[in-house]
Amino acid sequence: MEDYHVAKFMQIQQHELGLFAIYDGHLGDTIPSYLQKHLFANILKEEEFWVDPSRAISKAYEKTDQAILSQSSDLGRGGSTAVTAILINGIKLWVANVGDSRAVLSRGGQAIQMTTDHEPNTERGSIENRGGFVSNMPGDVPRVNGQLAVSRAFGDKSLKSHLRSDPDIQWTNIDNDTDILILASDGLWKVKTFYLDVSLLSWK
Repeated sequence: MEDYHVAKFMQIQQHELGLFAIYDGHLGDTIPSYLQKHLFANILKEEEFWVDPSRAISKAYEKTDQAILSQSSDLGRGGSTAVTAILINGIKLWVANVGDSRAVLSRGGQAIQMTTDHEPNTERGSIENRGGFVSNMPGDVPRVNGQLAVSRAFGDKSLKSHLRSDPDIQWTNIDNDTDILILASDGLWKVKTFYLDVSLLSWK
């Protein structure tokens, strides 16, 4: 099992924070385990977190990836996706992701995808501009250099020159119409059809 998660509340500077995440590893569990321990800590270390959460999250994602790459001799050659959600004082929700782990918010019974799936075909231009290629073998999903099925990831040092690790970030207000937020890896989203009702959460 190479998936790790975070789900906790904490108090910082008279603020209540809800921290939630899914990290989906590949080629071992060392990178998602590292992210579980360090990514949120790195985000909260950014001085501008309270005034510009988006910029702080983006900088921390990049710094965390650089730290992982610099420790590749210990952490190995694997990688991980990430989807993180930070709830500030119960009213502001910031969601960020790298890879194809996804966050879906239900508001008034309507499903709203809060993340962008980073797949090789949709970011082919970026991969090719970095000297890589996207394979499309019959019966398989598109892969970066015939190997990785996502175009952004933490780690993956052998492919990093062709990958990105900058997150897509969205935020929203949480109000009385907000029902639920679901974070999950592609192991869920690619095999289940998801729909929401005001009072019922169902899977097809």
